[in-house]
Amino acid sequence: MLKTEKSKLAVLAIDEARLKRFAIDAPALSRLYARIEKDIAANMYPGAAVALARHGEIVCAETFGQARLAQLEDGVPAQAADSDTLWLLYSQTKPVTSCALWILTERGMLSLHTPVAFYIPEFARHGKENVTVYHLLTHQSGFPNECVSPDAWSNKELLHQTICDFKLDYEPGSQVSYHSYASHWVQALLIETLTGCDFRDFIKAEILDPLQLHNFFVGVPDSAVGRLAGAYEWAGGEHQRSLDFDKAEFYASGMPGAGGYATAEDLALFYQMLLANGSFRGVRLLSPDMVRYATRNHTGDRPDQFFGSPMHRGLGVHVRGNTPTIRGLGSTASPATFGHGGVGTSYTFADPNSGVSFSYLTNSRLSDPAHSKRLDEIMTMAHAAVNDC
Repeated sequence: MLKTEKSKLAVLAIDEARLKRFAIDAPALSRLYARIEKDIAANMYPGAAVALARHGEIVCAETFGQARLAQLEDGVPAQAADSDTLWLLYSQTKPVTSCALWILTERGMLSLHTPVAFYIPEFARHGKENVTVYHLLTHQSGFPNECVSPDAWSNKELLHQTICDFKLDYEPGSQVSYHSYASHWVQALLIETLTGCDFRDFIKAEILDPLQLHNFFVGVPDSAVGRLAGAYEWAGGEHQRSLDFDKAEFYASGMPGAGGYATAEDLALFYQMLLANGSFRGVRLLSPDMVRYATRNHTGDRPDQFFGSPMHRGLGVHVRGNTPTIRGLGSTASPATFGHGGVGTSYTFADPNSGVSFSYLTNSRLSDPAHSKRLDEIMTMAHAAVNDC
């Protein structure tokens, strides 16, 4: 049975002093929680999780509905969402993968404006000799539709060959066009080439472990598989499993542009590190200059060809900017607000003006225009819960 708005108000009453201390408006937060429950009751998605963080701490977090639906064909029972549930991030994985390149840049192992082929000579095939790391990070590489087949996920030699054989659709830098998968596979290969370390291990050792984000995985270990929310999409009048994203090979792959799993809390805290200019929990991961460079608008108001509107690309995140609307971050957000989304399911924003990060995760893909409309409404409600800036 779904929790009611009354039960949410009771929870909020317990934490009202904490909300007041962090200047978060309890009635506004209650309306946000009630909206999510209404969406679940309307079958928009089986379950969800949210977390709001400020000043380096989780202020409030909640889960809703079902993490997994009953799978009658193989006897798997339904599983309620709870604080241990790990949610598929889809493209919300992209910023943490790109963060690894920011780290390597600051260690002098990488130049953002140098061609990828300088580090991986075979990558120059098929006219890609001018593709820079900067192009990869800003979705201007020129191969937005390339992909890596599942048989290459665990085969390093095949993975290297596949990536180097990517072919251009347009001249690098001439267009902004969202690279759903390809760009981040190249980023993963760069990490491995420069460090001699599997990209998943590097992300864990150099980002997630130092930040104490122990509920955030790029490459899920067997011990955590039982905590994973399902991956669904609405089809034929019901939520159907997306088997391409809900199988053992995918969990382990840590697909660098779409395969991360986390709690909403850990994702919100990753963005708190960025809001704190690269330092978090006593660890300095990045310099303030790198954070400012990575989270500023590098593509102006040029339209993203995939979305048909400006996305204001940073180096792994995108930025609110000053256009009338923006996908996912909330139209009322301050211009410097940045973040990223996951296809049809989720978004996280970080607002340097207020110091608030907010993560909203669900487990069933909703198509546009309903998805974008829902995101703008949810994120606007989250911004409205912040009492001061």
